[in-house]
Amino acid sequence: MSDLLCELWLRGVAFNPAAPSDVLIRLMDQAAGDLGQLMCKDRDLPDAVIDAALRHPEWRIRGALARNQHVDPSRLAPLATDPSGLVRARLANPYLRPWPRWVRPLPDDILVTLLTAQNGGEDGKVTANEIIWELDSSRQIPLSFFRSMAGHEDPALRIRATWRWESLTPAQRAGLLDDPDPAVRETAQDRNWELDPERVEAELPSIRPSSRPFVLGRCALSPALVEQCFADDTVHPLARNPHTPADAVARLARHSEAKVRAMVAARPDLGPDLVAELREDPDEDVRMRARLHPFSRTWIEYDVIDRVIGHGPECVCPITEPDPDPATLPSPGWFAACAVSGEPVLRRVAASWSGLPAELVGTLAQDDDEEVRIRLVCNHPCAPSHLLLGVFVTRPDHRSDLLRLPGFPRTGLTHLIGHPDPEVRALAAADPTLPRPPVDDPDEAVRRAAAANPILPPEALETLLTAPRTAEGAAANPSLPVPRMHALLDRCRNGAATPPTAAGRREATPA
Repeated sequence: MSDLLCELWLRGVAFNPAAPSDVLIRLMDQAAGDLGQLMCKDRDLPDAVIDAALRHPEWRIRGALARNQHVDPSRLAPLATDPSGLVRARLANPYLRPWPRWVRPLPDDILVTLLTAQNGGEDGKVTANEIIWELDSSRQIPLSFFRSMAGHEDPALRIRATWRWESLTPAQRAGLLDDPDPAVRETAQDRNWELDPERVEAELPSIRPSSRPFVLGRCALSPALVEQCFADDTVHPLARNPHTPADAVARLARHSEAKVRAMVAARPDLGPDLVAELREDPDEDVRMRARLHPFSRTWIEYDVIDRVIGHGPECVCPITEPDPDPATLPSPGWFAACAVSGEPVLRRVAASWSGLPAELVGTLAQDDDEEVRIRLVCNHPCAPSHLLLGVFVTRPDHRSDLLRLPGFPRTGLTHLIGHPDPEVRALAAADPTLPRPPVDDPDEAVRRAAAANPILPPEALETLLTAPRTAEGAAANPSLPVPRMHALLDRCRNGAATPPTAAGRREATPA
């Protein structure tokens, strides 16, 4: 019982939002075990704690901080040159499977440091290239970064710009192909093969089978390769490929498989005759996509629509922060037109754009289509709080993501205290406006949330601290006085898990 109470107290204090820096720094000590790492990774931290973690001699503490998604990433810049390559690798890719819903980009200075490092750290655990591979797979590099690097003075960074060759402007690609540095020119020529139909045809046999659909869906294709795709019935990638020739697009629009016709139906290069034909297609999905054609005038618009179609209200696909380069998105006017469209798919597209004006947010918040409302709460910072709460209650798949949003409601939840779903009751149990938090609820998570409710006065926490059923929540309660937090840590360090007496508490409290 003694060890169990200590573990619960330490976990509670570690995630107590009112715990000051000196308390949290104590939890980084070896005596706290893995808890210090968990704390450094999974909660917001005061500046003094971040500084202590950055200087901590144990690489696992620094590595845990590298994975922290609550801390401003600019504060993590020293970790890009950490002596441990393992710490650098965790900064380069902090995500454990499954992928998180929101992926934030790293600041340019951290990206530059990681991409130009000459070694993988003093410990020799990983190489610089392995760290770069982790970074490239993390989705933390926005496309705007590659475009900005195309003209960088450092040749190594101009080489990195070629990684997203098709995202570069034609002028940038031409500049890199004619770069004064031979290594840059060679890399650019190598990357440019994707736009050379003959080279694509020659390279394809050497590409592993699992990657061939990606090549066929993105690269410029020779007539012979297109014909081979039809002969092999591997035409699905061609339906979305911007480089597919017009005659092949017409054949795909009349393909026997409805899925192929649907992928073609919204292409921006589709002629009016084919659009009219597909609007009369026997398959509803094909007809719907053909109706979207006025809104897919460019490939950027087509891609934005394509990322929304067919996902459903349970979709938890990753969401990246909008690229700051306006050239990578359709215009605000286009999104506004989507928001008032009669097509639910287009309203879902509008709801997925975080820049939608407030008046249109209000309109979509009342939309009859559930997916429109869900996409709005997941993507727009001004989504109304009642809508966030409604999605939380009805869609469990989205709950962990919604709780991270700053606008999520934390009060006015009394009506949910008797809800049959324990997750919903736990949310309500933390409401500081409750008349009486349900500390006796049969569910552990509900009891923990109730015991952490700040409406409980310090004296009420004493009994809760002595019971394993509520000890962790009570230790996490922001009403717990700071001297009591230190006293709990002292007791665990000394191996005695009995809460201090009243006299002991007076001794621990400064005069």
